[in-house]
Amino acid sequence: MKTVFLDRDTFSPGINFSAIEQQASSLTCFGMTQPHQVAERCRDAEVVISNKVLLSADTLKQLPALKLVCIAATGTNNIDLKAAQELGIAVTNVAGYARHTVPQYVFAQILAYYNQTEHHNQNTAQGLWPQSSSFCVLGNPMYQLADKTLGVVGYGALAKGVEKIAFAFGMKVIISEHAGASHIRPGRVSFDELLASSDMISLHCPQTPDTVGLINAAALAKMKPNAMLINTARGALVDNQALLHALKTNQIGYAVLDVLEQEPPPADHILLNTGLSNLKITAHIAWACQEAQQDLITIIGRNMQSFTAGERLNRVV
Repeated sequence: MKTVFLDRDTFSPGINFSAIEQQASSLTCFGMTQPHQVAERCRDAEVVISNKVLLSADTLKQLPALKLVCIAATGTNNIDLKAAQELGIAVTNVAGYARHTVPQYVFAQILAYYNQTEHHNQNTAQGLWPQSSSFCVLGNPMYQLADKTLGVVGYGALAKGVEKIAFAFGMKVIISEHAGASHIRPGRVSFDELLASSDMISLHCPQTPDTVGLINAAALAKMKPNAMLINTARGALVDNQALLHALKTNQIGYAVLDVLEQEPPPADHILLNTGLSNLKITAHIAWACQEAQQDLITIIGRNMQSFTAGERLNRVV
């Protein structure tokens, strides 16, 4: 099948694309694709691979040869699924590729904060150790993870991976029920209880109309004053203005964001360049360990093979 990859540059240069090449009669890769370029670039394609390039109903209608859209991600909000179904276009996504790398990122950030890693590295780099009257330079206090409470919002594969690591550190893990739910499922706690009880909260839920702004001023006010918030899910889950206020006033202790509601964000984004020491932002890289990227490409190849064989592996439509 003639295949077009619209945004190959969302992957690292060294990633091997042979799993896709083996399933395609030809593969054309574009580094990035602007909205006005999509229809022309995909005109004769039978398979389109897109990570973040939008595929609207109008665009899909201009692609009569298109049989399969492979989303190079778990979320499918970049394609009009209803239009794809009406046009007889199959859609697949990928899942599970980041089951190790996202939990690893979460705990890299937790450990950096609780161990004050950069601070203590800098103490030695700045020559403080030879000047010390004691055998060590205590510096900023560090805290153990054992017996701390980690709250997870969303309980899919990524959250379960985080939970597994937390248990290895001797932590307590609590799982949130949906915010505002009238019934609490066994093994879960109410969202309000999670906010009040957690030393750190890690977000792993999808973006839906119910979860946009989930972490708002009211939610932040219920958190512990030393609590840590980690968002590797979707930027829109957090009310930026409310978070900024909470951090500036030390209403919560620390926040790590790997996602923002607009990506890439504008240079004047409210959370960029704040100068706050209790806010760290990375550029949507929690998923992007080399092994995870390679696994993702392998899954796309399997999705293409499955479609050719008349099977429905990872089919969304």
